[in-house]
Amino acid sequence: MKKNWDIKLPRVLVLPIFFIALLFGTLETLAQDCPSLVSPADGTNMVSVDSSISWEAVAGVPGYIISLGTTIGGNDILNERNVGASTNYISPTGLPENTEIFVTITLFFFNQPNIVCESQSFTTAALSEVPDCSPNISPADTANDINTATNIIWGAAPGASGYYLTIGTTLNGSEILNNADVQNTLSYNPSIDLPAETDIYITVIPYNRIGLATGCSTTIFTTAAAAELPLCTSMVSPVNGETNVPLSPTLEWNEIANATGYRVSIGTSPFETNILENAILFKASTTIIDFEPNRTFFITIIPFNEAGEAIGCTQETFSTILGCGPYYDPVSGELLVLNPSLTFPDTISLCRGNTSDTITAPDEADGYRWYKLDGRGNETLISSTANVSITEEGDYIYEAYDIFEDSGRSFECSSSKTFQATISQAPVIENVDVQISANSLNYIISTAANGDYEYALDNENGPYQNSNQFNGISFQNHTIFVRDKKGCGIAKRLVTQDLTVNGFPSFFTPNGDGINDFWQFIPPIETGENNVSVIFIFDKFGSLLAQIAPNTDGWNGSFNGKSLPESDYWFKAFSTNNKIIKGHFSLKR
Repeated sequence: MKKNWDIKLPRVLVLPIFFIALLFGTLETLAQDCPSLVSPADGTNMVSVDSSISWEAVAGVPGYIISLGTTIGGNDILNERNVGASTNYISPTGLPENTEIFVTITLFFFNQPNIVCESQSFTTAALSEVPDCSPNISPADTANDINTATNIIWGAAPGASGYYLTIGTTLNGSEILNNADVQNTLSYNPSIDLPAETDIYITVIPYNRIGLATGCSTTIFTTAAAAELPLCTSMVSPVNGETNVPLSPTLEWNEIANATGYRVSIGTSPFETNILENAILFKASTTIIDFEPNRTFFITIIPFNEAGEAIGCTQETFSTILGCGPYYDPVSGELLVLNPSLTFPDTISLCRGNTSDTITAPDEADGYRWYKLDGRGNETLISSTANVSITEEGDYIYEAYDIFEDSGRSFECSSSKTFQATISQAPVIENVDVQISANSLNYIISTAANGDYEYALDNENGPYQNSNQFNGISFQNHTIFVRDKKGCGIAKRLVTQDLTVNGFPSFFTPNGDGINDFWQFIPPIETGENNVSVIFIFDKFGSLLAQIAPNTDGWNGSFNGKSLPESDYWFKAFSTNNKIIKGHFSLKR
């Protein structure tokens, strides 16, 4: 059964906690249609060099990679730029004029190969006039206390194919950089720091094949006292380009020794900061609660100190896992997951010789997998149904998964655990050693094979004990039960009393204390087992002392009303089938 996935995710929150959820899903490979160019459309001519390139959104595609070149499949203009889920791209420096430009869109996936689409093209118009001047030169005009290690940055001028840059310490001065052609770039990093506490004059003049921009003004800023800027940092977790990142990750980056803080921005495309915008953090990590699944995120981290911000820090990316959670629920404050809950035990027992060793999954899920682990931890799939037959001891993996649908795609949310299978067998009673002790019996039970067994007397339902010995048992017939603790069966044996040995006490103590004052045969409790008709008692010289019947209290140790001394005495018993049983016992006072 496939489930419709309709979960509303709350806004992303930044919390100073450490939470990483390690959850994985598997994306089914689906046939995908490649998108068509929307603007400029495929085959369009006379396209402006500062045009935005946009394409159709494709259902079920988590991201796009764009390349631009002057040949089919080429990337000499732009080499495989990941734009996340955005469906448009604007070249920061503009497109070359009067050129057929080939656009190659690659559909980006997490758990299946990317799909490289067929190239489409459009042709840019020829330029007809010189470019405008560059907007937004940084540092801004009249700015003060600018770090001496600053970069010079300017905005793209429409129609420009390059820029001339002049830097001096006086108006129209050029002693730092004299009208240098910096090509089609939008920044310049001076080879040495600018002089401290000095007015710096900047002139940027865009150009193209027609000529130079005219009327471009000079900006001025003043540098601060010499100070050391922090260096840029890089991501530690997740690393740049990592996929399958949990939805609530702790983001960590390399700590910069002289940085007092970090300015962090995160967006769903290279051009947005819609998740986090210039958040100021004072340690080299932060936790994000509830990223959207199946998306690529773009993060920029800029260290800063009292001297200013690090210069030239690059943007990095990471991609989240499929949408199994955890999802942060702002109402309950709990983390919700779509993975099945497992109740499977850590250990199962198999019964040796059982022809049906089938294990059934106890948990409700859309599907199941069972794996056998070898000594090196390698997995072998042995079943993909709710049932599995296991015939040998060892380590196994049980996996249950649910299937969800999102944007036309199906994916799994799975849970798994490792369990151990052990072999046991039904008990077989080999012997019961009956020992006579005073006026009672002791049983010692032996089984045909060693096993994890427990023992009970006279009742199959117990109570059971771990010891194989029972002490102080009455002179009656008893039933022994031996049960395998792992459920492989119960063995039982009836232990009857032999008249040649058992049932006749080995001694008695006729001292009037009410305990063991009479000597008498103790018949079995079962009906019909009392087969003794009469018992004669003699002294050691063979003189008859007493004659007793089984239904009396027994002999009290006297003759003609006189108590006899401590000694050994003899008995002769006659059974109902004329069998004679002889033996002796002790009289103790």
